[in-house]
Amino acid sequence: MRLWVVVPAYNEAPGITATLRALAAQTDRDFSLVIVDNDSTDGTPDVVRSFGFPGDLHLVHETRKGTGAAADTGMRHAIAHGATHLARTDADCLPAPDWTARVRAGFDAGLELIAGRLRPRTDEAPLPPLRRAALVSATEVAALFGRFRPGNRGPEYLGPYVMAPGCNMAITAELYERAGGFPRTAIEEVHEDRALVNAVRRLTTAYGTRRDVKVAGSARRVRAWGLRRTLGWYADHRYRPEVVDIR
Repeated sequence: MRLWVVVPAYNEAPGITATLRALAAQTDRDFSLVIVDNDSTDGTPDVVRSFGFPGDLHLVHETRKGTGAAADTGMRHAIAHGATHLARTDADCLPAPDWTARVRAGFDAGLELIAGRLRPRTDEAPLPPLRRAALVSATEVAALFGRFRPGNRGPEYLGPYVMAPGCNMAITAELYERAGGFPRTAIEEVHEDRALVNAVRRLTTAYGTRRDVKVAGSARRVRAWGLRRTLGWYADHRYRPEVVDIR
């Protein structure tokens, strides 16, 4: 298994070092890392170069705006360089120390797409306890609701919908290419993780949730927009703010 980790990044100079530290501290470090700079204007590539990642690091660039476009560029770069298995997180996230080990175990168990578990980071400006608890609960409810959402149902699907957050998912290179990859879109156009999951569901039932594959994600949208609006944004962009790239 040749595992590659893909991290799209846009204007993450202040925070990407924490993500790089989390990846450098993995208990299973038998992976290559590709950071995709999505045309940052704040020196993000310089921060990545100066970090000194203790492993095989690739820094590539994608000028087309969007998490989907940047993630797809990273995935295809990895495949072109020999990746057989791919994992993605984002540049504002902290994978648990055993993240890559747990991803590998999920693949070894027969999964071709792994949907991990996402929880709010605790090292940022903390959310009030009640808001944090509400966010965690809302995430669980959203995952359940996704199974019944009309857009996720249909005779073309071979199995039930699973919520696979883009910042904590993994897929075999072969299935990624068969499914067409992440749509090369901006986040305000399409939720690329949902699109990829639904493409996979048309091809195989070898996918599922692994609650032991853990990533802590930034809650900066919740702090900026509030919980209700943030959930509306992720639920088919029912909330559409003027500024999407919260930093």
